[in-house]
Amino acid sequence: MFCGVITRFFSICIVCGISINIFAENRIDTQRSDAPELAAYGQYSVGVKTLEIIHAQQLDIVKIDIDELKLTSQPKYDRPLTLEVWYPAIKDSQGNTSLDVYLRDGKTKVSIQGKAVRDAKPLNSSQQYPLVILSHGYPGNRYLMSHLAENIASKGYVVVSIDHTDSTYRSQAAFGSTLLNRPLDQLFTLDQIQLMSKDNSSFLYDLVNTQNTALIGFSMGGYGAVISAGGSVTQKAVDFPWGLPDKALGIYQNLNEKQKFPDPRLKTVIAFAPWGMNYGVWDQKTLKGVKVPIFFVAGSVDDVSGYETGVRAIWQGTTSVDRALLTFNNANHSAGAPMPAPDESNVYDEAIGINISEHYTDAVWDTVRMNNISQHFVTAWLEKYLKDNSDMDVFLNLKANSNDGVWSKYEKGQAKAEHSHWAGFKNRTAKGLKFEKLAKGEQ
Repeated sequence: MFCGVITRFFSICIVCGISINIFAENRIDTQRSDAPELAAYGQYSVGVKTLEIIHAQQLDIVKIDIDELKLTSQPKYDRPLTLEVWYPAIKDSQGNTSLDVYLRDGKTKVSIQGKAVRDAKPLNSSQQYPLVILSHGYPGNRYLMSHLAENIASKGYVVVSIDHTDSTYRSQAAFGSTLLNRPLDQLFTLDQIQLMSKDNSSFLYDLVNTQNTALIGFSMGGYGAVISAGGSVTQKAVDFPWGLPDKALGIYQNLNEKQKFPDPRLKTVIAFAPWGMNYGVWDQKTLKGVKVPIFFVAGSVDDVSGYETGVRAIWQGTTSVDRALLTFNNANHSAGAPMPAPDESNVYDEAIGINISEHYTDAVWDTVRMNNISQHFVTAWLEKYLKDNSDMDVFLNLKANSNDGVWSKYEKGQAKAEHSHWAGFKNRTAKGLKFEKLAKGEQ
């Protein structure tokens, strides 16, 4: 009888067009059957904690008139930043594995589910774990790449994701604040984590090695990451009429002459759809200032950051370092970075003018599929550049066009001479992708 009531209830909902989410889990840890090899979670249990930090006496761009040609005053404020930290935890940690997050509308709060246990006890090791900093888009929040954060942490990294004030779903304000503060937020976070790693009252004490750091940014986070890696901005960027007053962005010119860029603790950068090249933020000359190996991820039809004149042009222009570019053919701006759209996001919002789910999804690619591919390549890249693991080279030395790969193996699994299928991908699953590399000096 009870089953009959449930059946009739669902039938009524379907007929009436009612959307129900009573069984929604909103998982961020899904591994599809076709996930590439290195996407799998690692050996470590994962914990997660929230931290608050304050960057004192920062320029308060939001309170400045954008049309003010010369700053008659420089209002300052103590800039708050919320951090979410994922880290290796003691084995089989038990507890709350949900994260309460706001959606793109900045109003709707939902729960997403992963593997990380809230406030689990950290697993100290004989060697400190490398640090990975995550920087979201505009707008975004510290959970936007949570699928990647806990996946990386399970492989022996401390991962710190930033809520960038004035740039989150709930605090979105003047774009100039994002232009100015992204690199500052990223490097200040690195400084603060270093202090905590030496503070015996902090859970990060002796847990993380900030001298061995990677920075991962998406969209405006990628913009900040390129600058943090040494990519000076152009005069055109400084003069943006819609950017910052009184040429305030000039602090990011001639970065290689300034001791902090790139920060020597920063060993590599991963930039998903970095914004800026299509607006002239950098040029071929200024991109030569990037001094750390950099891995780009892009969609070939990105209409926000651009592809040929955007992300691909940055990849080609960073000639001072080894770099790689992963392209999702026919994907747009959200290629590989955002978490899967929570079920509750499938609703049109008049204020932002889209179905909220579109902020997370792509019209061509399945989000979980892209997440798994990103997890695979990010794992290989971090292992190579933060852990000096040469075993990862097989996953990074690939035929450029995945569709050109040939699967040819003997019955027992040994590869034949003509086998050129992408390493780590199951037969018939390396499709619709490109992976290209350029060595230092190549263009």
